Amino acid sequence: MASPKLSEVISLTDLRINQQVTKTSAGVYVLDASSTGPFTSSYVGRSDTDLNKRLHDWVGKYKYFKGTYCASPKQAFEAECNLYHDLTPPDNVNHPARPSGSGWECPRCTIFD
Repeated sequence: MASPKLSEVISLTDLRINQQVTKTSAGVYVLDASSTGPFTSSYVGRSDTDLNKRLHDWVGKYKYFKGTYCASPKQAFEAECNLYHDLTPPDNVNHPARPSGSGWECPRCTIFD
């Protein structure tokens, strides 16, 4: 499974999040802390229920984001795992967690075995 196709680079502000992330949906995102140069994948994350709401938690901590909706929480988990393995973002100190009780496996490694 490949990493999902993400949006263009968007400023991580309350206004831009609300303009660009208009559906209440699960989704994944990549955050960039840099203020100059090309997009740098600093952190990857997901929301199992509301991508817009989750992105607002990061305003002021990162400068830009890319993201995409996912059809389900499981798809968001798997997409986050793929992004984590593809990008090795420096601000993710741990592998993405799976929802408690889900039993879901990472599509790329055996961390949950």
